[in-house]
Amino acid sequence: MKTQTHKPSHKESVREGKHGREKQSNIAIWTEKYRPKTFEEVKGQKEIVERLKAFVKQKNIPHLLFAGPPGVGKTTLALVIARELFGDNWRDNILELNASDERGIDVIRGKVKDFARTKAIGDVPFKIIYLDEADALTREAQQALRRIMENYTATCRFILGCNYSSKIIEPIQSRCTVFRFKPLSESDIKELVKSVAKQEGLVVEEKAVEAIYVVSEGDARKAINVLQSCALQSKKIIESDVYTVAGYASPEELVTVLELSVKGDFLKARKKLLDIMLEYGLSGLDIVKQIARSVWKLKSIDDKEKLSIVIACGEAEFRMVEGSDEYLQLEALLAKMGVLK
Repeated sequence: MKTQTHKPSHKESVREGKHGREKQSNIAIWTEKYRPKTFEEVKGQKEIVERLKAFVKQKNIPHLLFAGPPGVGKTTLALVIARELFGDNWRDNILELNASDERGIDVIRGKVKDFARTKAIGDVPFKIIYLDEADALTREAQQALRRIMENYTATCRFILGCNYSSKIIEPIQSRCTVFRFKPLSESDIKELVKSVAKQEGLVVEEKAVEAIYVVSEGDARKAINVLQSCALQSKKIIESDVYTVAGYASPEELVTVLELSVKGDFLKARKKLLDIMLEYGLSGLDIVKQIARSVWKLKSIDDKEKLSIVIACGEAEFRMVEGSDEYLQLEALLAKMGVLK
């Protein structure tokens, strides 16, 4: 006896297709979903954007070195340049590599050299090679890269992304136009968060938007990731959600700990600090860095005493990095605050 297979009707197919698209949209990573595709969509870095637009307008770019912290638009601008220069063929004319994964001389002599020596598709005479985290390349690989940059200028231009330009050898720096990216401003991060929230149908209270800026520290990627993580729990996002998701202690709670320490109430301060660490799952290094930022909100001590606390935080962090017991260092830090006056 033959079994009949069910053939979906046109309506069922449309419904399934729509459901599939909605499901795909729901599981998309927002950092990629909302990655800017044009210069106008890029947040922050206005001066850099204007200079790059001028290069693209002339359909000619030099080798570029993008230096700056993560999540400030280095990769995004490299891809925008490729889109603007090559149009629909941009994928065929750009090689994107992460140098922290493929950091040896063989990759530079193999993949990079093979791509650099071939001609571009379209009316732009050169291709683009984007090397992200180029400061992770070994010195030997950087020396090999220098030679390729010299020999294949006619058919290829390089865009190098790095966190620290000082780790790029001088001969490469001298062959590039250097752009130094800075963390996004508070207004840029807030504008970005509100824009994404509106498109995703989220209600984000103003204090939560401020909290996202605090935990992101000017990193747009981190801000959007935190927003997406909060949105998975609820469509209405409040301040406490942000700190919990980000694993970041509320500044007000840390100020309470500092106030108790300065007053000399060591036992209460220690208990409160340990409770915060357990609640948010923070390590000693995490909490010391957050204490150093929260010190400036203290009103009961003057600026000179605040500086003493920051110095003590630096010493505690150094000892923890060197292998000292983090709880002992945190207790010593709280004790020092109690004898400031």
